[in-house]
Amino acid sequence: MILKIIMFRFAKTHFLYEKYLVVMMVSIILCLQLAKPNYAVAQTVGASGLPLPRFVSLKSTRVNMRVGPGRDYHVQWLYVRKGLPMEVIQEFGNWRKVRDPIGVEGWILHSLLSGSRAAIVTPWDMPTKEQSETVDSNSKLLPTTNMYAAASKNSDIIARIEAGSLAEIDNCHDNWCKLNVESEKNVEISGYVLQTLLWGVYPDEMVKN
Repeated sequence: MILKIIMFRFAKTHFLYEKYLVVMMVSIILCLQLAKPNYAVAQTVGASGLPLPRFVSLKSTRVNMRVGPGRDYHVQWLYVRKGLPMEVIQEFGNWRKVRDPIGVEGWILHSLLSGSRAAIVTPWDMPTKEQSETVDSNSKLLPTTNMYAAASKNSDIIARIEAGSLAEIDNCHDNWCKLNVESEKNVEISGYVLQTLLWGVYPDEMVKN
């Protein structure tokens, strides 16, 4: 039986924002439609000694993103989804300028970021807000990505993961990533997805969580 991993049905596969401390639930579908990212990135080394840019994840269930690198700057967003991937693009003291999966940029205290890796599955395949509003609520089916039992398209398909779903990265090598996700039946499942179909890891990047 092939399981289906659904984005909006469970808390493990969506995230909340709070803007200017007014709570609102915003999924990728209600924000920007992402273009496929250009990963021709030249890495440098930041003041921390770690590469820039690089991917990290949120360590806490409540993380403030500020407009500048300091507590005196106002909160732009409040993330309440632990494990959400972020791309660190700049460093200033203990602060990190990050970019989230929908392209929002801001500053987060480094202690609220984790080296544990996670990914969003094909966020660029999410429909725009306008597109979602014109589709019958009973037929809002999102594109899916196959999860395989092994790092090969010739292996068995064990799950289909909806665009925008959040997954933990176990490891990545040879253009495949082993992911850990939760199915619509609350079943933890592990399998392999092509690396180029994920936001949260660079093509050809080797990852060992």
